[in-house]
Parts: sequence; structure tokens; C-alpha cells
Amino acid sequence: MQVHAGWSWAWARVFFHLYNRRAMTSPSQSSSPSPAGQAVTIRDVAQAAGVHVSTVSRALDPNRRQLISAEVLKQVEAAARRLGYRPNRTAAALRTGRSNFIGVLLPDITNSVFPPILEGIEASASARHYFMLIANVRDAANAKAVLERLLAQQVAGLIMATVTRDDPLVEFVTATGLPTVLVNRADDSGRLGAVVSDDRLAMKFAVDHVAQLGHKRIAHLAGPQSSPTGLGRRQGFEQALRDHALQPGSIVECTAYSREAGRVAMQQLLATTSSRPEAVVCCNDLVALGAYDVMHAAGLRVPEDISITGHNDMPLVDLVSPPLTTVRLPHRELGWRAAEMMFDLILGKPGSASTVVLRPELVVRASTAARPA
Repeated sequence: MQVHAGWSWAWARVFFHLYNRRAMTSPSQSSSPSPAGQAVTIRDVAQAAGVHVSTVSRALDPNRRQLISAEVLKQVEAAARRLGYRPNRTAAALRTGRSNFIGVLLPDITNSVFPPILEGIEASASARHYFMLIANVRDAANAKAVLERLLAQQVAGLIMATVTRDDPLVEFVTATGLPTVLVNRADDSGRLGAVVSDDRLAMKFAVDHVAQLGHKRIAHLAGPQSSPTGLGRRQGFEQALRDHALQPGSIVECTAYSREAGRVAMQQLLATTSSRPEAVVCCNDLVALGAYDVMHAAGLRVPEDISITGHNDMPLVDLVSPPLTTVRLPHRELGWRAAEMMFDLILGKPGSASTVVLRPELVVRASTAARPA
């Protein structure tokens, strides 16, 4: 594959090899040539299995194999394995207008949130003998061009983790009719099914925790408000303060979900507030680590001077000093459920396009402590 701007072909190759290794051991996808040196055809498999060609076609199609009885399916797979049959996916895609590839759009492939989401998608896809094509869309301006590349590959469905609150890409992909599901984010229009975590509840858990520790001046480093997650978490933070009858806290919006953006926001928070906050609830773990950096440089201690909470429970935040109190999301389940919903759409199951909201949980570590007397 050639490298193309905006695409993470390295990741695509990793998953392709993973799938291909499994596929090579699958009864219906052996790569051994026929004894005569000619490619084994679907008619050869049908003749060997003693069934009609259309039965073999259904048995070897991930979208239609459920139409075949288990006994006949086993018979066809045994014949295919014996003959060394390997489906011609390219020809099938040209014939049907679809492939056994699905597209996945990510906003930042370096963010540790996404590998477990991809793992969940992979678990669902591999069970159906599908491969993933993964595109890294850092710049929203390039999103449509990347999506058009995926459409050119005749992907059977699409999972998007990139949407903004009012994203024109949603209208574009809806017009194509491609089965599409959103993951980790849902757009404001509700036109596409989505699998998300409860962002407002996550912030409630964080605020409840520091409020119960006695903190009253609670600030928030918010995510970008163009993002559904950024807005939802800010709204959850504000509602939680009202629930505890606390004064509105200082809020600084981060330009991105990154450690650098967290540094900038924390510097702004400390520079513009007359009374130093007692606790800071951050929109994600990377932003929280940026807050750590600023506090360390300023000679402030976590949690003795300011308690800090994060969001996501990304790998290694339990090993930083001090270990980060955060909100854990079911990332793998997010990916798996999104893929299951997308495959339901591919199969035309009724009621497939909906929004599924999963419950987060608070993980308390050493970055939060009781307010000094």
C-alpha cells in the first residue's frame, strides 16, 4: 500500500495481517492451489459438497451464512478446505458493490483511548470475516476526502469517532446510504446511531467525589465545545455543582484533548482566578497530566494544594505520581457495540439506528484528598 496523507496505513496493515492470519486457517479461505494448478472455483466447491452453487455463495458470504443450516455450512466449509478454495474478494466487491472491509475514522490515532475501542470493533468484525480500514482524521477539513477514499474501497459499513456537534460529514454520509454508526461521540442531529459513554454522569461522579471530600471551590478544564463530549462533560460539571448547591466554578476551555492543551488551560486558570481552586475536574486524562505539569512547575502539590481528577482511565495513569483519580469508560464495549449496530444495519435489521449510552465508573486514586481543615 502507498502512504496517503490522513491515512494510518500502518495500522491498517497490522489489522489486515491479523485478520489474514485467521483467514488462512479458516475452512473456507485456504490459499492452496488446486492439484491441476488452476484456481478452485465456487462451482468446484458446490460439486464437491453436493449442493447448488447458490448455496455455496450464501455459505461463504458473512452477511448470508446464517441462512444456511449448520450441517450444510459444515459440509461446504469442509469441501472448500479440501479443495483449497479461496474467495476472490475483489471480484465479489465488483459484482455486489460491497466488500468485506469496514471503515473506521479516528480523530487522533495516538490517543490511548482508541486502541481498546478498535479492539472491540475488531472482535465483532473478525467473527464475520471482515477487515478494518482505519483512517486518522486530525484535520476536520480533510474528513470528506478521507471518507471518499473509503467509499472508493467499497467498504460495507463505517464507524466514525470524529464527529463534531453539527458535523456536515453526517449529512454527507447519510446521503450515501452507507451503514454508519458513531462511537464515543454522537452528533446533535441524532440522524445516525451512536454508542457513547454517559459524559454528564461521569462529571457528576467526579464532582460528587471531590465535594464529599469537602472541596467547595471546584474548577473545570473543559474539552473543546465544538465536540459533543466537551459540551456534555461541561454541562454535567455545571449540573453537579448545582446539585451540591455550590457556586459556579471557574471553567477554562481546552483547544484539544491533549497534554499541551491541558498545560495552557491550567496556566490560564491559575492566572485568572482570584481564589485558587481546591479541586480541578478535567475533561480527560491527558489534560489532567498537563495540569500536573503546571502545578509541579509552580511548586504546587497534588493533592495537598489542589485535587485533580481525569476522565478515561487511560493506560499508565495509575503509575504517574500521584496516581490519577479518574472516570473509567468501557472502551472495548463501546467499539464492540458500535460494530454490532453497524452490522445490524448492513443486514437491514429494523430498529438498528439508535443511541446506546454506557455507564462509566469512578476510580479513586491518590490525586484527590480531603480538604485541609
